[in-house]
Amino acid sequence: MTVSSGSPGWYLRRLSRMGPREVAGRVGDTVRRRRWRSVPPPDCPAVTGAKFTAVLPAGAIAAVPPDAAKRLVADADRLMAGHAVFFGVERADLADPDWWFDPKTGRRAPGGYAFDVPYRDEDAAGDIKQIWEPSRHQYLTVLAAAHAVTGDERYAERVAGHLRSWWAANPPLRGVHWTSGIELGIRLLSWVWIRRLLDGWPGAAGLFEDDPVARNQIWHHQRWLAAFPSRGSSANNHAVAEAAGQLAAACAFGWFPESARLRADALRSLDRHLRGNTFGSGLNRELATEYHGLVLELGLAAVAEADAAGVEVPATVRRVLLRMTDALAAVVDDRLRPPRQGDADDGHGLVVDGAGTDRWGSLLATGDAVFGRLPWWPEVTGTDVRTPLLAALIRPGTGPAPAPAPASAAGGRPGRTAFPDGVPRAGRGAPSGRWLRRPPGAGLVQPPDGGTLPAVTRPASRPDHFADAGLTVLRGPGGIWCRCDGGPHGFLSIAAHAHADALSVEVRHDGVDVLADPGTYCYHGQPEWRRYFRSTLGHNTLELDGADQSVSGGPFLWTRHARSRVLSVDTSGADMARWCAEHDGYGASVHRREVELTHATREVRIVDEVRGPRRAVRLAFHLGPSVTADLSDGRAVLTWSRDGADRSAVLDLPARLDWRAHRGESDPPLGWYSPGFGRREPATTLVGTGFTDGTEGFTTVLGFQD
Repeated sequence: MTVSSGSPGWYLRRLSRMGPREVAGRVGDTVRRRRWRSVPPPDCPAVTGAKFTAVLPAGAIAAVPPDAAKRLVADADRLMAGHAVFFGVERADLADPDWWFDPKTGRRAPGGYAFDVPYRDEDAAGDIKQIWEPSRHQYLTVLAAAHAVTGDERYAERVAGHLRSWWAANPPLRGVHWTSGIELGIRLLSWVWIRRLLDGWPGAAGLFEDDPVARNQIWHHQRWLAAFPSRGSSANNHAVAEAAGQLAAACAFGWFPESARLRADALRSLDRHLRGNTFGSGLNRELATEYHGLVLELGLAAVAEADAAGVEVPATVRRVLLRMTDALAAVVDDRLRPPRQGDADDGHGLVVDGAGTDRWGSLLATGDAVFGRLPWWPEVTGTDVRTPLLAALIRPGTGPAPAPAPASAAGGRPGRTAFPDGVPRAGRGAPSGRWLRRPPGAGLVQPPDGGTLPAVTRPASRPDHFADAGLTVLRGPGGIWCRCDGGPHGFLSIAAHAHADALSVEVRHDGVDVLADPGTYCYHGQPEWRRYFRSTLGHNTLELDGADQSVSGGPFLWTRHARSRVLSVDTSGADMARWCAEHDGYGASVHRREVELTHATREVRIVDEVRGPRRAVRLAFHLGPSVTADLSDGRAVLTWSRDGADRSAVLDLPARLDWRAHRGESDPPLGWYSPGFGRREPATTLVGTGFTDGTEGFTTVLGFQD
């Protein structure tokens, strides 16, 4: 049973997942909120002679590729006309927005003291994501970037008008925009980039450093973040966003008596939470790919701010970002699409690009500019605005390029496993200078002092098994890509962004979802849809007795986590790749799955076994939205097209189960695919029902046609 977020049952379950230190911290937060309610917000400290010096270096804007600038300006012009789309909802009121209005439900969030606003209750406040997203002000960074590349002051004037409107409508601690730290952190980062991109416009200083209202807003955002950090079981990507925003503001807007302390605290917090949120292999511990992207964007933006301000960044921060970048390059398919694992809410750290810019290609391009690409990285052919701007701020590396690392340095099988012990080869106490960037082809990264410390080793060939994250990618001819999940359920005690997807698989052909992860769709307000997209039935895996493998206690809370373990991986052969794992989520019954990808026949064979008593089984295979299925007698003929060419495959399903095709059903939900947060479209799901007796397995074979 899923308990609604904010109900008494939810609070009890949430409390059960906290340790004593977290409980004590949250008690302190509650006391502080009550104290702040009882007195007016303090005045911002007096500031004289404030200057903004964190400007872009000369030539940075000129380095923006023309096609990327063209996409940016096209988006900016739509925004100038008042049009934008947030999570599938088109808005035509962005010329003069109501900052508390949700166009999806037609509701307006209540005012009053921020911590009294019931933002989790959609009936009272509307869809909070629809309200919060415009107030991250990332559409304003797009307008500011358009001003930077064109010099057109209309964009700057619109930005100024909207910021002044927002500041007037949202005084400190009043209303829904002062309730969540991640929102404040990302908003601060946006304001820093708005000021930077408006530099040269005559009104820039009057909008920020010379305006007491702006200074008051910045100071109170920083005061809030220092007072209410995400802690304990909530210290996930939110904590990274809070630290990144605080660091950015303390570096770029370092005008206040507290700025040096806040800067140091934020840098320590960023270092701690980046390391805490990231496996040694470089993958994000939330096992939710979009949050890997968000954390990487936030980390890169934070380092850019520190470098622009001349603030020394710990080497551990850069190492984490380096590992994250290499891990991303390793797991994407031939079209640069990463796994669709766990929650995804389209969150970004810094937005200065127009529609049509590939997010993952952009991150890899930035990684190339900052760290240098490795020979096995996939090619990035697209362009973006963000990469040349970040690269202009992040200090370049120094030192000679050493020879590539030997294959054996990357893992037990040559060049296959990412950092087998979970730690890159670097000594403790490494200097924090910018020595991680290497030219293309470098396998080792060394400090510029000639190597007094061991070098950081980067994978010499493309890793396909990430042991700490339990993620394995099997690759075959013709762009066959198969992601196998044998990792932890999620991150921290609540696993907030996890799905009940143990042993699930994704299979793509030339970037097309064939066996698809359906996605996320929603967080708040639609509990039946939240349950479905997180459920075991909502993934390509096996369900017993109609129950999920892990037990949910709310939309961002799991009270019992299935434990998975990978039993074997072999991707060293030229003809076949194998993976096998099991999980204990069903108590007395253990589900074991083996996947084989045979290159010669272009087949993916999936064998499911259940050891334990007789139980009801449902085995689901979710097809991508572009795939049609003709199901007959346990065989489904699949067809789709890619770049105008017809493609096909045959899915032979276990004969011991009764198979039905479902598409676009709502009561209960089944047969859906979410291409992005807030959006869903019908897709075919094949479900086999029957029983397991603990003796025979279920074999599924997906064969791709020539």
